[in-house]
Amino acid sequence: MIEVARRGCTVSYSDLVQRIGACQFEPQDPRFHHLLGETSTAEDATSRGMLSVLVVHKDGDKRPGPGFFKLARELGRDTSDKDAFWIEELRKVYSVWS
Repeated sequence: MIEVARRGCTVSYSDLVQRIGACQFEPQDPRFHHLLGETSTAEDATSRGMLSVLVVHKDGDKRPGPGFFKLARELGRDTSDKDAFWIEELRKVYSVWS
């Protein structure tokens, strides 16, 4: 995900699971979503932002799923305007890793 951030891009859930070589996941696998949550929590604790902000739906809204926004609320973030929050968090992560 750091390489994705350095490029200023996003990655779909399905593309990311294909890039993970150490474990086999499906995009809807709860273990995969747990991994994303743990990664974002750890990165956020270092003030680098929620790294899983980069992981989005491949089709449709091309935004993170509801688990991302739920975790953001648990971390004390205001997600009342999901699009504004998502864009702000993307900018933060891009800035850190550029």
